[in-house]
Amino acid sequence: MILAVVDNGSLEPAAHQNLRSVARALSQRTGQHVRAVSWKHSDRIPLDALGDSPAWTLEAFIRSLVALGQREFVFVPFFISGQGAIGSALRRDLERLQEELGGFDFTLTAGLAAGGILPEIVADRVRATITARTRPFPCPPPLIVVDHGGPSAASASLRDKLTAEISRKLGSSISSVAAASMEGAHPPLLADLLRSREFAGRDVIVAPLFLSPGRHAGPQGDIGQICASGDARCHVTDLVGHHPLAIRTLANALNTALATLHAPSPA
Repeated sequence: MILAVVDNGSLEPAAHQNLRSVARALSQRTGQHVRAVSWKHSDRIPLDALGDSPAWTLEAFIRSLVALGQREFVFVPFFISGQGAIGSALRRDLERLQEELGGFDFTLTAGLAAGGILPEIVADRVRATITARTRPFPCPPPLIVVDHGGPSAASASLRDKLTAEISRKLGSSISSVAAASMEGAHPPLLADLLRSREFAGRDVIVAPLFLSPGRHAGPQGDIGQICASGDARCHVTDLVGHHPLAIRTLANALNTALATLHAPSPA
């Protein structure tokens, strides 16, 4: 049986390095060998940026192992939600390969959204940002929770639901909470909010619903550029994916999936 944690993939070395770090942490917590595999893109990262160890992408990974006789795979989705557009497309790709290669078994574990831990992780990141200030905020700051955005109404609904739960956890430590997207079809967009009367000219905490640094959420990524070009003074929290609660949740999901697969069939 082959175990792997799978992200969307990126051309940014930091994103795949973070995925490898998560795979190592999952291996340590579960006592199983968990590999790092990207759905797409990451095989184009230069080797010298990854310690001369090439990144696997999902199709090449499965083809190579099926050719060696492997027929059972368990994948841990490293997405905010495995039920969104990316998760659905990933499953379709796996089913296409399953049919083409003559059949192999795969299981997708529950993800972070299913574990219900995301609001606590984001709230913890916000608290850390507030307490790390050498000069305390003169009053509780407003918060913007921002996701990538896209065409999916389900993703926007999850964004709004998570934001409401984060607000309840933070209580009076923040003055207000708004949900936004970096881009996409479901407003408000982060750039528009930062120019609005509610946020312009103020200290604002921005909490990205992103798992790994990369083109969007890295130090020089799109989120940082939007914040720098807006009219607010933005204080961006750390990301979600390498928080200890995220690792614990994914490890528990993997252990649950393995226990189900190993359970004896009913008589």
